[in-house]
Amino acid sequence: MSVVTLKINDVDVAVEAGKTVLDAAKEAGIRIPTLCHLDGVSDVGACRLCLVEIAGIPKLLPACVTEVAEGMQVTTHTPQLDEYRRMIVEMLFSEGNHVCAFCVANENCELQDMAIEVGMTHTRFAYQFPDRDVDISHDRFGIDRNRCILCTRCVRVCDEIEGAHVWDVAGRGPNDKIIAGLDQPWGEVDACTSCGKCVDACPTGAIFRKGTTTAEKERDREKLEFLVTAREENQWTR
Repeated sequence: MSVVTLKINDVDVAVEAGKTVLDAAKEAGIRIPTLCHLDGVSDVGACRLCLVEIAGIPKLLPACVTEVAEGMQVTTHTPQLDEYRRMIVEMLFSEGNHVCAFCVANENCELQDMAIEVGMTHTRFAYQFPDRDVDISHDRFGIDRNRCILCTRCVRVCDEIEGAHVWDVAGRGPNDKIIAGLDQPWGEVDACTSCGKCVDACPTGAIFRKGTTTAEKERDREKLEFLVTAREENQWTR
């Protein structure tokens, strides 16, 4: 196993070659904000909250998909980066219909937590009030696209852990949305195994269990972690 040494916020870090900057920061106990990252599935750099500065590179790079290199010097927090992250969270709130007081994930929402972390008190952008639908055609679950931030966690969990590939992204720009099957009602998609992994993966209240009311949504992330570990280490129970 080859090891790469780098500096993150002037802290010397040694990490296995092939790891990402986000992995290295985690091993060093350095917090980098992110919403689209989920342990156990591939990274796509969708939310851009993990942007960092790397010496010698003029542009900001997402830590979750940037591979470490020998001698790399990374800065994770500057006034500019903090401002960018706050702006990103503001845009997520303004482009959706996030009414926390009536959301199933209120006080258990990663977007809400991120707003507190980056110091967002309001959004400087005009609210778009998009016309988004709610699909409760599934027997056990529902999806409220008003709360979706297009992190694609549900897509990747369903594809890479469950192997069903029920979810995908359709549309372009402001018309982007998460779809089930070939843009069918969720309840009509035969590929769905009703496993609930997408519910556990969702950072907001976009995908939820039916019967869940305000502030009642709970996730079982340990289930996802167990499945990933069991698959990687062949530890399936019989």
